[in-house]
Amino acid sequence: MSPKLRFGATLPQIKRSWQETEAAAREFDRLGFDSVWVCDHLYGVPLPQLPILEAWSLLAAVAAVTERVRLGTLVTPPFFRNPAVLAKQIATIDQISGGRTAPGFGAGWFEPEFRGTGCKFPSLPERLQALEESVEIMTRMWTEEKVSFEGKHFSVHEVVCEPRPATKPPVLIGGGGEKVLMGIAARHADVWNNMAVFHADLPGKIEALKRRCGEVGRDFDSIEISQQCVVVIGETQEAAQKQLEKAKQIYGGHMGGSLEEHGIWGGPEAVIEKVERHRALGCTHLPIEFFGRDTREPARLFAEAVMPAFA
Repeated sequence: MSPKLRFGATLPQIKRSWQETEAAAREFDRLGFDSVWVCDHLYGVPLPQLPILEAWSLLAAVAAVTERVRLGTLVTPPFFRNPAVLAKQIATIDQISGGRTAPGFGAGWFEPEFRGTGCKFPSLPERLQALEESVEIMTRMWTEEKVSFEGKHFSVHEVVCEPRPATKPPVLIGGGGEKVLMGIAARHADVWNNMAVFHADLPGKIEALKRRCGEVGRDFDSIEISQQCVVVIGETQEAAQKQLEKAKQIYGGHMGGSLEEHGIWGGPEAVIEKVERHRALGCTHLPIEFFGRDTREPARLFAEAVMPAFA
């Protein structure tokens, strides 16, 4: 039997109002998506002046107006927040949502938002080290009564997190680094997410993660494979092609790298075929950014015409 696929949807967050985010969250919840996702940036990307809603306070509000979807970030970096305080914030949102948090963590990359807000932005090796320290602190706080930890970047002393989540939130580690980052994923992740910029490289990234799992003695099959992706869907292939040309211009290399060759786009039948290719590689989780000014419209078409094929 083929593994069951889970589909998530990205919430409107940049140059959008709370009212737009709320409407999308309620609709994605109603349509049967497994999860909703936000990026964790303090500045709009790629332009710092773009308005953006902050990730975890936004998810706290979304938790209160939805009933079923999991709530996650793609991805939260170290140094924006003290990890012990963040663990407490996530535990609180987990209480509000009835156990639906799905936090995602990564190294961070957009230097202006770190520098502009006075946050540290050390070298990538140090950010990766800080990532692993922060994930260890948070996961232990969610599962242990008191936690002490002394690291290079973060330390806590007999810290308490009450109320703790009833069960440990599934930890997603996101990024494409095939050695250090995937080593962290092999040690700590419930889910590894391949970011959209590396979409075309998914087969090779999966093989790299298998190697890291072998090195640390982790069962590779115990990690869920996730692919962040743009989905361009239309009622017909012709309609989707027109939307695809617009998407390539807007997203460029950040979200739209090799979108036409390796991405998920087309009419419903073509989209089903491309999703199936991902499942054949072992990918069972797709957090989707739907292309369109009102992303509820393509999400409805996807839910009605694509998701039933993978039920």
